Amino acid sequence: MTLTIHQITKSYGANLALDRFTAELEPGIYALLGPNGSGKSTLMNILTDNLKADSGSIAYTSDDGMSEDVLKMGVRFREKLGFMPQYPGLYPNFTVERFMWYMAALKGMTKAEAKEQIPEILRAVELDDVPGRKIGALSGGMKQRLALAQAVLGDPEILILDEPTAGLDPKQRISIRNYISRIAFDKIVLIATHVVPDIEFIARDVIMLKKGVIVDNAPPHVLTDKIAGSVWIVPCAEAEVQVFQNRFRVTNISRDEQSGEILLRVLSEETPDGKARHAAPTLEDYYLWVFGESGGGEAQ
Repeated sequence: MTLTIHQITKSYGANLALDRFTAELEPGIYALLGPNGSGKSTLMNILTDNLKADSGSIAYTSDDGMSEDVLKMGVRFREKLGFMPQYPGLYPNFTVERFMWYMAALKGMTKAEAKEQIPEILRAVELDDVPGRKIGALSGGMKQRLALAQAVLGDPEILILDEPTAGLDPKQRISIRNYISRIAFDKIVLIATHVVPDIEFIARDVIMLKKGVIVDNAPPHVLTDKIAGSVWIVPCAEAEVQVFQNRFRVTNISRDEQSGEILLRVLSEETPDGKARHAAPTLEDYYLWVFGESGGGEAQ
């Protein structure tokens, strides 16, 4: 199974949202990273046929090797999709369980399939204790998990998830991340997110978008290797913090409980200070290296 996206371009008037986006996706998790306005949601809406591209093509190749244009497949392709939009439209007067049954009916599932899957999915997203609660009475995090639950309902081959962990507390984020990872072995999963640590250890590839253009596309460890030697921990006094912030890109500030010193995490190709020591780069470091406002470098 392969989803081949070729030269997808989309403009809104004079604003070029996607510029010849090209990627080939196979089963596994792909992360789509980029700042606001980079084209992530535009791409997802095109993939789910909620928006028409100006040019380019998308082809679906099944396990038997047959390749088809998804626009010509129409409903047959949409049946293979599970979509979690960034701002899902949920029905406030529906209960959680009724909403899931409603979505199962829209997806053409049999009653037996829905009866088997709904309790299992609600348990996985930690909503099994509130099946009778109205959606309007749910917290923001609960609504987010319900939006994910409806996306995975019906066991779709392709999952498109826009900010799936937004609004969740750390424990829930870990739980949802692990759940997505478990079900992704035989699915193509594309996740757009701003929470970089959520995908660092589960994504097979990270696609980095900037103003509609792919600036890098590689496994997480390949990306972090590009800035090896450019991430530093710098101990300093409180009075020196602003000095370092003016000179370098400081990505984190913490305090050493034993010494009381301030510890700065700094991105710099050169040694920022005689007391600085190297730190292992993370994907978040590389994200800030590429998309930060100043300093650092662009991906090559």
